[in-house]
Formats: sequence, structure tokens, C-alpha cells
Amino acid sequence: MPNPVKHALLARQPLWGCWLTLASPLVAEALSHAGFDFLVVDTEHSPADTMEVVAQLQAIGNGGAQPVVRVTENQPALVKRAMDAGGATVLFPNVNSADEARRAVAAMRYPQAGNGGLRGVAGINRGARFGLTRDYVAHANEDACTIVQIESAAALAAVEEIAAVEGVDALFVGPADLSASLGHLGNPAHPQVVEAIARVSQVARAAGKSAGIFAGNAQAARGYAAAGYNFIALAADVVWLLAGARGALAEARG
Repeated sequence: MPNPVKHALLARQPLWGCWLTLASPLVAEALSHAGFDFLVVDTEHSPADTMEVVAQLQAIGNGGAQPVVRVTENQPALVKRAMDAGGATVLFPNVNSADEARRAVAAMRYPQAGNGGLRGVAGINRGARFGLTRDYVAHANEDACTIVQIESAAALAAVEEIAAVEGVDALFVGPADLSASLGHLGNPAHPQVVEAIARVSQVARAAGKSAGIFAGNAQAARGYAAAGYNFIALAADVVWLLAGARGALAEARG
């Protein structure tokens, strides 16, 4: 089955998602029924191990969202596990150069016609329906979707070169880390950060790529959409859990 996220990103269609930080398949399943286009299964800032990633991917599959797996770092072994588990779309944190972007692309590809692919070949994993998808290996490379995060001053300086890397489908801004790297820890609204965020969107569009970002709230999300971002993660599972609980409790207490 063609990767819906990849095809939507190539067409620069608007996609709305949410971050999964609680490593809970029940939360993942519930949010997959909430109307989001994609859900990010985070392994960088969550306690999720490989089996918990699998469980969340299974749960997401029961709803209408598509999964994105954020690996802990740009390492082929981690990418291999994520893809064999069924994650055809992988989000790479802290990609700071074109060479690092090329390594991310290679980690997601089986070796084929000198493409530099680093992914170990296996056709009996969950991603291949345990061998029942007979042509999985033949089409896995074309379905692989590579999203790289721009979240440092170094990445910002090299953003044009990163965007030009063949096989990179989208640039994704992490405002918190980018703010910190630019010297404005905890202040993504600083004018220098706002300017940097606008620049990434412009560079992505100029390169024919999608632009993604994490939005802490709906107001920020609307602003990012107006700035050209089409792949927007609207906060995280724990954010909505606490916001709903705290809001209801405050209302009940009067």
C-alpha cells in the first residue's frame, strides 16, 4: 500500500497531527479516532521501547490517523527497527547538515542501484505483514518517507543544502530546541526565532518540499499554517490530557 503521508507531503497537502509521549497504545488508539491525519510515536522524549512502538503502531491502525516514528537519533539500527515495526515514515531529530540528511535517507532505503542504502533486507517483519506482502521489498524504498528536523543554529545555516537532498520529503522545525540553540531558551516567540521559523518554510517551499512544525496550541498552529507550514503537530497527548482535566476541575470547583 502506498504511504499516504509521503504522497500528501509530496503534494504539499495540509496535514494535522499530534505528538504521542505517554507510550500508551490506548492513548494512541483514542487519538487515532479523534480526526488527526498523523500521530508521532516519539522515542526521543518518551519511555517507549521497540515493543511499545509496535503496540502504538497497532493501535493507530485501528483509527484513521497515519503513524510517524521519531527515532532517538540518526542511527541506521534504530531506523531499521522502526521500519521493520511498520513505520514507513520516520522523523529524524537534530539533522544539522546535508551529509546528515543523506545518512537519514540512506538509513531508510534498501541498497538498490548504487543508492547508498543502509537498511538491512528482511521481508518477514511487521512492515511487510510478516511476509504476506510479497512485493514489500520491491516497493519499500519508494514508500519510505524521510522527515528531518531543523532545530539548531547549525541546521538553520545549512537549511538550503539540507532541503536540496534527494529523498528528504519534508523539513520539520522543533521550535523549543531551535530557540535554545539560537540563545533564547524557552522563548520561541523571540523575533530571531520567528524569523528563523519563517525562513525554513520559505526554503522548503522553494525546494518543492513540505514544511512541518510542532505547535504548542491552536493559535500558534494557525499562525504557522499562515506562514506556509502544511505538516503541523498540534501539541501532545499529555498536553490535552492535563488541559482537559485541569480545565474541568477548575470549572467544577467554581
